[in-house]
Formats: sequence, C-alpha cells, structure tokens
Amino acid sequence: MAAAAGVVRADRSRRLSRHDGLVVVAEMKGRVGRFEDLDAWQVSPRLTNEIYSLTRLPPVSRDFGFVDQIRRAAVSVMNNVAEGFERGSNKEFAKFLFIARGSSGEVRSMLYLAMDQGYVDEAAFESCKELCVRTSQILWGLIKHLQKNTDWRTGLAVSLMIIAPRILLSHLHRF
Repeated sequence: MAAAAGVVRADRSRRLSRHDGLVVVAEMKGRVGRFEDLDAWQVSPRLTNEIYSLTRLPPVSRDFGFVDQIRRAAVSVMNNVAEGFERGSNKEFAKFLFIARGSSGEVRSMLYLAMDQGYVDEAAFESCKELCVRTSQILWGLIKHLQKNTDWRTGLAVSLMIIAPRILLSHLHRF
C-alpha cells in the first residue's frame, strides 16, 4: 500500500488521530484498490457517526426535518467518496469529491443552526465543526491530486488540456 498522505495505513484509529490541519495528497506511488483505503473515506464515517449520536437525543431528536437533513448530508459525504471512486476515472472521482465537500459544508452550516437552536452545547459543536473542516481539507487535497494526475482507468494524461488550446488557437489564426 502506498505511504502517501491521503492513503490510509492498516491502523485506522491511529491514522484518524493524525489529521491536524491540511492533509494534502502528496503522491500516490501505487494504486489504491478500494475506497476504504482513502483518508477521505476513513474520516467520513466518523463524521457521520458523530452526527447520528448528536441527533439521537432530545431536544434535537424531536426536530425531524433538521435531523433528517443533517444526517443525509453527513451520509452524503461518505457515499460520494465511495461512488466517485468506483466510477473509474479521475474526472468523475473529482466531481463526486466536490459534492462530498459541499455536503461537509452543509453539515457544518447546520451545526451553526443546531447551536443557535440550543440543540448542542459548545463542546459538541466545536468537535463536529472541526471534523467537518478536516474532512473538507482532506477532500480538497485529494481533489487537487486528481486534477494534477493521469486518469487511472483510461491512462489519458492531463496534458490534453495543454494540447487542446493550441489546436483551437491554430484554427483561430486562420480567420
């Protein structure tokens, strides 16, 4: 298994505790065979489980619309990482990672509402908010990595983005 940031080693709990600040995917020397091996996915069930725990007890548990929305957003983070990975291309994967990152932001936004409504105390708010921020940072690092690298399924290089404008410009000079 690759030892790059963004790829989880065998010890899941140890790896999760190392997330402090921006985690950037440096370089994946090997291929990641399963979405479960990615930090981006490893941290997302933790976020989801914290949100489920937070919304289990009154008074928040009685606000069914709020509970449903924040839980769906939290689940969306982990599911979009998994679905994007399984799509088989960096472009598709990055698209789903952007959606996951948006869902993480939605959870964070709803945490502010939960705090305003008196559903959570400050300690629970800060803990979940920090987990959302770390999740977003990990997702951003992976997105940036994918945007810089060759498509892992098709082998198409990102250099097509450099070639295509040249072709377009050569056609524009004819007019």
